[in-house]
Amino acid sequence: MKKSYYQKLALMGLLPIALLIFQQFTSKDKGDFSDVKFITEAKIPLDLTEFDPNVLDEHQWQKLGFTEKQISTILNYKKIVGGKFTSKEQLKKCYAISSDQFKVLESYILLPENGKTSSVSSFKSFEKRQLTISRKFNPDELSASDWMAMGLSEKQSQAILKYKNYLGGSFISKEKFKDCFIISTENYKKLEPYLLLPTKTPENYKNFSKSYNVKQQKIQYHSFDPNSLDANGWQSLGFSEKQAQSIVNYRDRILKGSFKSPEDLQKCFMISAEKFEELKPYIKIIPSIATAAKKTEPKQETDFSKINLNAITFKQVVEFGLDEKSAASILGFRKKLGGFINKQQILDTYNIDKEIVGKLISTCPLDNSGVARYTLVTAPEEWLKEHPYFKYSADKIIFYRTTYPDDRKILKLLKLKPEYEERMKLYLK
Repeated sequence: MKKSYYQKLALMGLLPIALLIFQQFTSKDKGDFSDVKFITEAKIPLDLTEFDPNVLDEHQWQKLGFTEKQISTILNYKKIVGGKFTSKEQLKKCYAISSDQFKVLESYILLPENGKTSSVSSFKSFEKRQLTISRKFNPDELSASDWMAMGLSEKQSQAILKYKNYLGGSFISKEKFKDCFIISTENYKKLEPYLLLPTKTPENYKNFSKSYNVKQQKIQYHSFDPNSLDANGWQSLGFSEKQAQSIVNYRDRILKGSFKSPEDLQKCFMISAEKFEELKPYIKIIPSIATAAKKTEPKQETDFSKINLNAITFKQVVEFGLDEKSAASILGFRKKLGGFINKQQILDTYNIDKEIVGKLISTCPLDNSGVARYTLVTAPEEWLKEHPYFKYSADKIIFYRTTYPDDRKILKLLKLKPEYEERMKLYLK
């Protein structure tokens, strides 16, 4: 009798706890990802040499210009694929490395193009080898064959010599030697006691990246069109073979074939600020026939002070001075919204020139009288599911309004962030 009483008492105590857990799991909202920030692209440094991504540690990836988050993702991806990258194709699939970054690094990566067996066999030299060091030495005096005799592959040996040339013909210090991408942390620890080099880099050391392995002779500059230069033409202006090819690739692949202005050239990561200032007086960009024709095309005379921003056409937006991409973004966003309620919405549109758009919205009036507005109770389901401000909450709104025909009650149940609720209210009656 007593035992049965305690069992019933325990059961009654557990029941509310079970109900509470059930309620928590069934009432969870969808996660809010509005604060998620994606890895930003890093700027690739100028001092690139050939490297094997399998031997780089965090510090060396950082030297290549990657952020801590990118490096963490790359190293985790390396573990996922078996602890070793087997090809450039495999490395390219790592989402922490953007397509633009990969294009710049591709020619320096000491890996086969793909992971086929036939290609891998020719890259056995990248496998770890045991270093044989018999005496102390000055790395400035070693040839490629000396490095190979020590246990490095031919590709690695050549890369070390190229890195030495980049530094101006000398490793300068153990500190500089350690920065060589081809030397893994493990191998550096073995080599360090035998290096006949100062430990620290002298304070008066000058970086030779401006000239790389180009002779330190004075360059005779002349007027040039950067869109007509090939790799040899860029080398004649003082760039190394690798730098010249990277500039050509930047122009042809990233800029789709041409520099539109000197500022485009200034943004090229292979051209330092100092070098750009030297080149700037000689840059003469000759417009293409299509561009010249576009410039001479007569402009339409439009009084923009009378043009309603909810009725402005694509042609008129372009006429005002915005490019086609910006014009398409504005009109596309307007169509999705069903019309703008205020001018700030136009300024918040993605992929636009905000400076010109600011002038546009200060010049043109905005009439929102024709924009559709509804209550949450009466709004058509299709409108809720397609409108940018409502579509993520559409299913909940449709569900709640079957029980609560009151906008205020529905908004309370949605538990939105204040800024999201304010955006909704723009289109509510």
